[in-house]
Amino acid sequence: MNSEDEIKECFGNLEKVFPMTDHGLRQTPDDCFYYCTVKTKCLQTAMATKDGIKVEEEIIDRGVSAGVISFFERWSRKKQVHRKSKQNFGGTDEIS
Repeated sequence: MNSEDEIKECFGNLEKVFPMTDHGLRQTPDDCFYYCTVKTKCLQTAMATKDGIKVEEEIIDRGVSAGVISFFERWSRKKQVHRKSKQNFGGTDEIS
């Protein structure tokens, strides 16, 4: 059996493989984390979507709120995320 035979329909579906918990944080479900043989590629695929870009922004904003990321680091990371969005999905140059 090769890895293509093991791919399930949830593959790359961000809300299935990295859903938001009741605590407002994203977490990989135990079924994915412990039992899925393609979890890394699946999560990479999910994070490469438009919704994945939004998750990256969530992480940046959470870092700012927690005082872990400075204004300039936030600006730099947001710029990278928006550049990636524009390159992959035709997003705008605006940084929120």
